[in-house]
Amino acid sequence: MTLVKICGITDIATASAALACGADMLGFHVELNHARNPVTPATVDKIVSQLPETCTPVLVTSVTEPEKIIELVVKTGAKAVQLHADRDGIRKIKTALPHLKLFKVINVFDESAIAEAKNYEGVADALVLDSGIKANGQQGGTGKTHDWNISRRIVESTSLPVILAGGLNPENVANAVKTVKPYGVDVNSGVSNSDGTKKFGNVKLFVERARGTAA
Repeated sequence: MTLVKICGITDIATASAALACGADMLGFHVELNHARNPVTPATVDKIVSQLPETCTPVLVTSVTEPEKIIELVVKTGAKAVQLHADRDGIRKIKTALPHLKLFKVINVFDESAIAEAKNYEGVADALVLDSGIKANGQQGGTGKTHDWNISRRIVESTSLPVILAGGLNPENVANAVKTVKPYGVDVNSGVSNSDGTKKFGNVKLFVERARGTAA
């Protein structure tokens, strides 16, 4: 079964509704460049304290310094971090917080992403394949898709679980899963209103289509 991560959670009502729609993971934007739904560590901690144990709260951040990431995890109670740190940084975080799951973001600009992804085997717990914009250095959160054929090759060439992100929505997620065969999928803007609030009908449809259970 394809796991589903709903990103851009800002309050407990949205978190609860996303879980009721079938989400497995919830993403919180803390100190994330270009974030559409920024939240403070204190807000995340308050939300996480009310979530069921079956949910995986994911800290999504642009911070790369291991010490700062460790500090944010302690403040938020996150079980996983979606991050841009390098191999050494990830190792330092894992040493300090061995039970924390570390999701390394790989921006799929071109085929060079395949080698970059393999570089994190034995270091990260999973990969998040996202789109990016080279012109302004935006790493993820673009609302645009990338070349899923490259993502499929990464899935085929690595032993790490792969979470597909970037421009997914209820209309294209079934095809994305069929093409890439990822471990999980990640969505934010594809199920959101222009103000960042969630369209829960779309969230439910996204989950169902990601898993092939839609009527």
